[in-house]
Amino acid sequence: MKPTAQKTEFIEKPLPPVKHIALVAHDNMKDDLLAWAQFNRGTLAQHHLYATGTTGLLLERELNLPVTRFHSGPVGGDQQIGSKIVEGVIDFLVFFWDPLEPQPHDPDVKALLRLAQVWNILAATNRTSADFIISSPLFVETYPRQIPYFPSRI
Repeated sequence: MKPTAQKTEFIEKPLPPVKHIALVAHDNMKDDLLAWAQFNRGTLAQHHLYATGTTGLLLERELNLPVTRFHSGPVGGDQQIGSKIVEGVIDFLVFFWDPLEPQPHDPDVKALLRLAQVWNILAATNRTSADFIISSPLFVETYPRQIPYFPSRI
């Protein structure tokens, strides 16, 4: 007899108007992320910012805003941000990743994007998606986000 997949149950966890935003960029995409962040500085200043190593340092200098920094992506920073997603801290992942350049930490990249999907957080992987998300009227409101319910956690 073939086992059946269990249906995932969801609960509502409101997404607050003030977001916790993780900003990540591969080396070839850092300039693009910095330009996007500078253009959206006024909006980003109203939220809590997080970033991996070098990206966080560059963002602090460019924006003159506080950024909670984790390790560099290849040495665990992607996993640290993933952990914050699972803990319910990160609400929005802006990850300008480079699909044309091999990454030594590609499994970490895929795991981070998978966690964003599983936990139903906002995720932008390029400038267009980031612009649409940050300019949406829903971005500054409380949003009734659904997250998976895992009874074993409680």
